Parts: sequence; structure tokens; C-alpha cells
Amino acid sequence: MAPETEGRTALIVGVGLIGGSVGQRLRESGWRVLGRDRSSSCLERAIEFGAIDAVAPAGFLDDISLTFVATPVGAIAEAVSEALRDTDGLVTDVGSVKTPLLPLMENPRFIGGHPMAGSEQEGVDGSRPDLFEGRTWVLTPLESTDDDSLAAVRSVVSSFGAELVSLPPAQHDSMVAIVSHVPHLTAASLMGLADERSSEHRALMRLAAGGFRDMTRIAASHPGIWPDICNENRRAIVEELDRLVETLSTVRSIVADGDRDALVEVLERARSARLALPARFARAEDLAELRIPVADQKGALAGITMIATELDVSIADIEIAHSVEGDEGVVILLVEASNGERLRDGLTSRGYKAVLRSLDGVDER
Repeated sequence: MAPETEGRTALIVGVGLIGGSVGQRLRESGWRVLGRDRSSSCLERAIEFGAIDAVAPAGFLDDISLTFVATPVGAIAEAVSEALRDTDGLVTDVGSVKTPLLPLMENPRFIGGHPMAGSEQEGVDGSRPDLFEGRTWVLTPLESTDDDSLAAVRSVVSSFGAELVSLPPAQHDSMVAIVSHVPHLTAASLMGLADERSSEHRALMRLAAGGFRDMTRIAASHPGIWPDICNENRRAIVEELDRLVETLSTVRSIVADGDRDALVEVLERARSARLALPARFARAEDLAELRIPVADQKGALAGITMIATELDVSIADIEIAHSVEGDEGVVILLVEASNGERLRDGLTSRGYKAVLRSLDGVDER
């Protein structure tokens, strides 16, 4: 389901690295893009850089189809509230912490989101329209989320080349603590340790080979965003830091004891997990269609997309066919053919009546 973009207007609140990249991609797709930012110089640069068409005027905007809130994490709640007040279109955000936004998610026009993308570059000058290609973009709908609103946001974000997954807000925050927040703090700590030792051994940094540089690359990102992130997601981050400290203590004991077998086991498990990281699919011939009859009510699509995420099945496209009579509709998914049966069986076990078809029309049930 390709998004209808011609003649539509979007609002970007916070025109930095992520907001600027969203704006550039939307403009490439035919959207008119307005921008808001606390910094007038940032807005001027965003226009020069091609991230927005114009600065949004103050007050209510009656022609905004979709607002992306891309402010620092600590300012997102206020910015979302203002966007819901100042527009009558859909609103999403790009923040890496979601549970503080739960009260706002009760509004059917707001869908929480988080692109797992970034750069060592800072501000709108570091933005680029292909930043989200092949990256995961998380949406965090609730059971009460309106299906059409969720489908509309998914459609636009999918057009960025991102792979969409759906997670409950609390689960998102816990998982992001593991794969993003704690790794950043670990990289910063390791870089700090190396910097301290470099004062003792002047040649130390010359020995920093590929492995060290790869591990610490993320420590080069702008430090200003991290106090808000760590404050908003404090509980999940502390829990995962405790687990990391425990794991490192175990590895320390293995090394201290000279336990070669245990060390090899740890390294082999890590290697297998690293090699198993998923790759993105892209070819249409590798896709199949799932049709799932659902009650035409809020939350139906959110439930299905969360099951797909739980089963590690990527959804390439979504369409909702509403019935002109009665209170039922059909959710139509395009998924990787090799994972179609897994998702169909998973949906069936949860009470859905899903039908799997290849794209040539063969019914695989």
C-alpha cells in the first residue's frame, strides 16, 4: 500500500539530524514540509539544506497530515501535546524512550515511534534522505490504537526504506536499553579507560585497531542527548547495566581461573548470536500474502503487528480492507514467503483465521 504523498503537508518539530533526514525524505516523495525548532538559525539552515520548505507559522495549522516530533527526549511530551493541539492530523515521534508518553498515546492521533538510526554527524548538516534505508523503525501502538492511524503512519515510514516492527512501549524501552543505551554507555566507559591510559602510554591510541574502533564508534555521537535518555529510561538502563556487570564479573572469573573451555563457550555463543543477527529482505518474489479477517475496531492491527514482531516476522506492506456492511474487515499483510507459515500458524494459535497465499494467487491456507 503505497502512501499518497502528492500535495500533502508534514510538520517536523525539531529539525536536527533525525528530523532533517525525515524532512528530506518526505520532500523527495512529494510532500511539502514545514519546520518548527527553538533555534531560528537551525530553521534557516534546514531550509538551505533542503530539509524543509518553510518555517511553520505559530498557532493552529489546518493542513498538516502528519507531524514528526524529533526534539530531544526530555522535550518530546510537551512537543507532542502542542502538535496534537495545533494540528488535526496524525502525530508520531522519533524518541528512544516511550513509557513516559503512555498518557499521550491514549489519543488516537498519536502513534509512538523510534527509528534505530543515527550518525556521528550532528544537527541538520548531518542529515540525509537515505538515513533510514534498511534500518529498523519501531512503532509502539496500544491495544486501543486506531487501525487506520497505525496503518497510515506505517505506510509513510515504510516508504523511507525502513523495516517496521511493533512493540508495547514498556517492552520497547527494555529492549532499547539492551541494544542501544547500555552499549553507548559501555563504549563511552571503554573510550574513557583508553583515554586515561593514553596519558601513561603515549603510543596506546596508535594501537587502536578495527575492533576497538568498531566498539567505540558510537561514543563519538553528541553527548548532549544522553542525560535526558538516561533519566527517562533510568529503570531499564540500570537493570541492564547490573546484568552487564554480572556478566563481565563471570568473564573476569573465567579469565582469572584460566578456564579455557568456559571461555571458548562464551565466545562461541557470542559468535553464533552475532552471525544470527537478521538481514533485511527486499525482493518482491520472496514475498507472500496473508489475509486476516478481524473485527473492525481499534487495536486489531496493533495486535497482529505485535504478534509478527514476537515471531520475528518482517512485514513488507499492510492494507486494511473495511467492509461496507457489518463490523468486520480484512488485514492484508505482505511478508517474507519463508516466514509466512510461521506467522500464519502463530496467528491461528491466537484465534485468528489467517489465509496464506503466494503472490501468484495460490492459496496455501
